[in-house]
Amino acid sequence: MAKKFIVRHRDVMPKEDKSVTMSLRLDRSLQAEYDQLALKSGRSRNELMCRALRFAMDNLEFIDSPKATESGQDTTPSEQE
Repeated sequence: MAKKFIVRHRDVMPKEDKSVTMSLRLDRSLQAEYDQLALKSGRSRNELMCRALRFAMDNLEFIDSPKATESGQDTTPSEQE
């Protein structure tokens, strides 16, 4: 069963500042999706992106095998998943 990235509407905003500022480039369509989710959830685009990054890191499987890339196996996640 596939894991889900669940977001609920935010009612309160507790915050502890342990953050750093970064910049990144992303497709406009992805930004638009985050804008829509931010409106729907009452959360900031930044918070949603941070949560998505945390989810990705917590569920990441890193394959450190030169044999996998040499044999032509794709070590990146499929966009169909």
